[in-house]
Amino acid sequence: MNWSLTALAIAPAVVIILYIYYHDKYEKEPLWKLAQLFLGGCFSTILVLAASFFWQQLGFGSYKTLQETVFYAFVVVGGTEELAKFLILYFFAYRSRHFNEPFDGIMYATMVSMGFATVENIIYVFNESVYEQARWVALTRMFTAVPAHAAFAVLMGYFAGLAKFKKIAFPFLWLGLLAAVVFHGLYDFFLFIKNVPLISLGAFVSLYLGLRLSHKAIRLNQKASPFKYRRR
Repeated sequence: MNWSLTALAIAPAVVIILYIYYHDKYEKEPLWKLAQLFLGGCFSTILVLAASFFWQQLGFGSYKTLQETVFYAFVVVGGTEELAKFLILYFFAYRSRHFNEPFDGIMYATMVSMGFATVENIIYVFNESVYEQARWVALTRMFTAVPAHAAFAVLMGYFAGLAKFKKIAFPFLWLGLLAAVVFHGLYDFFLFIKNVPLISLGAFVSLYLGLRLSHKAIRLNQKASPFKYRRR
């Protein structure tokens, strides 16, 4: 194994985790719980691979027409990946006693997503047989795919944080999943359409919007913390 490539593949997730952890200002989560969610995110890649096989058996493993591209981006890729992350978040974090402030939704969703993104990154990087090409893939994804996964996670986690402390949680939970799927689908849709000049720029626009909304979500959930008054 090439350790420099491994470091490049893992580094962006580590930086993002530290960034979100730093912004969890009022009550830090147990490290063992964060590790559990990260490993859960790693495991979710297996769920996605199984689902991919299912989609291929149904004939949805590729795309040619515009309609097929829309379905592939929003359902086969975006929908499947975000649903897998959502299930890990729900069963291993949402119902936990440690989920005791709105920001925890963002923290835990980020851990799940970064676990997924780390495994995905390693697969993409080491799928390249030429070192320079593998290095280019790692550097490119460091500033695109991994931050995109983080943005999707923050949006999902924001709504999970709302749901946890609402009397009627169901709509907010599904709104979080929907937001992640929509932004993920938009990001991939523009990348998949390669035959139209400059349309791939739409992926960066959707990434930018996702990151802007994520930044706002972080601030809103920080303000909603019931523990912030203890710090005064």
